[in-house]
Amino acid sequence: MLEERRLAVLRAIVEDYVATEEPVGSKALVERHSLGVSPATVRNDMAALEDEGFITQPHTSAGRVPTDAGYRLFVDRLSTVKPMSVAEKRAISTFLDGSVDLDDMVQRSVRLLAQLTRQVAVVQYPTLSSSTVRHIDVVALAPTRLLLVLILSTGRVEQRLVELPGELSDQDLADIRSRLLHATVGQRIADAVTALGAVPDLVAPEVKPSVVTVAQTLAEAMSDHRSDERVAVGGTANLARFGTSFDTAVRPMLEALEEHVVMLKLLGEASSDLVTVRIGHEGPVQELSGTSVVAAGYGPQDQAIASLGIVGPTRMDYPGTMASVRAVARYISRLLDEQP
Repeated sequence: MLEERRLAVLRAIVEDYVATEEPVGSKALVERHSLGVSPATVRNDMAALEDEGFITQPHTSAGRVPTDAGYRLFVDRLSTVKPMSVAEKRAISTFLDGSVDLDDMVQRSVRLLAQLTRQVAVVQYPTLSSSTVRHIDVVALAPTRLLLVLILSTGRVEQRLVELPGELSDQDLADIRSRLLHATVGQRIADAVTALGAVPDLVAPEVKPSVVTVAQTLAEAMSDHRSDERVAVGGTANLARFGTSFDTAVRPMLEALEEHVVMLKLLGEASSDLVTVRIGHEGPVQELSGTSVVAAGYGPQDQAIASLGIVGPTRMDYPGTMASVRAVARYISRLLDEQP
């Protein structure tokens, strides 16, 4: 009972401090929250929370503010992630459904996250190494020229023109297409590249040189890592909300935004349908100890292939932010699932 009451006091302090940016006193807590106890009891609970390191008293104020440990306890004891409203869900679907390709979807997602959370949003581009082959098509443009189309589970589409050493009949083309699909569809990139190397040995000798060219071209397309370790960043204007903490929070953040590797480190390892929260000094970058990161993995078929999230001050609306990050991650995953 005592622990639950003190958790209620801590929750009230966090909510008030996030809303007002002002240290919270016992009188304000009693007035704003139905805690069901006297101001004296609240003061005792606040003293206990301070002794345990969950809140602290700025030297210029009689009120208290949460510490990193206080925010962590608050987040860990959230019974449920705040549900998204119908309007918010509709806004997400309307905005993301208009995506024309993977790049557009990433750019839309980062803008949407920044708008929903009023924080700096970061979305990692899916990496080729973690994706699988969804489809391959071979289209004859001329007797000795083919268009190869490679579609990955990430939604990425690669197209390559190939000049062949000899002509292929319609039957040859159908046979090659069938063998390529059988060898690669559903395979992870590394396995698909290996499988492609064996395809030329399965065809007639007279078409083998052409099949070698096709297989090598597709393998090169699969091994193109231009999108690896790329992130999209949005909402940098929201850094203005940090107020007086420019040197301790905003300046290091601005510098970090220039380094994609740093932003990927902040997002951490992707985990499908699991929202992770790293608060203050828990993060991997010491210079950003004044910030928190809320992140989630996304990908098709419940397989996390990349991460997205937000970076902001430790004083943030954790329930609302966690809900937004999870909702956007789930919606992108659904879009990737629905792609042909």
